[in-house]
Amino acid sequence: MTNQEQKTVFFTKKKDKVSHYLFDAKGKTLGRLASEIAKVLCGKHKPTYTPNQDTGDSVIVINAKEVIVSGNKEAQKVYRHHTGWIGGLKEIPYQRMMERHPERVIEKAVFGMMPKTKLGRAMRKKLHVFAEGTHNMEAQQPISADI
Repeated sequence: MTNQEQKTVFFTKKKDKVSHYLFDAKGKTLGRLASEIAKVLCGKHKPTYTPNQDTGDSVIVINAKEVIVSGNKEAQKVYRHHTGWIGGLKEIPYQRMMERHPERVIEKAVFGMMPKTKLGRAMRKKLHVFAEGTHNMEAQQPISADI
């Protein structure tokens, strides 16, 4: 075994080509869909995965309003955030979030599985979620991903 064979190659963004994947959320379970999307955004589906580089691909999600949750989550799940003011805890039930902003449900599920760093925030920018079955990203020629 020569010394050349033992060297580890670290990939940079310049060496890697970014692809665009299209996920259809119709009838898919929220958590299982979100974990697959997070894997693609981080680049863990590629052999060139490097933990300290953004080697992930772009993701387009359609039919966000038709994603499903299991069990009693539809009635019990609550999204919370704090405004920063005293007593500023806001709670939005899952059903109301799905009526008003169904794309945020998938975004929040995916973002909860991403790193909470500068690199994670850069990866989050590559997620595009659409509530309906149409999207405006045909020019990127997305590859249909099936889970």
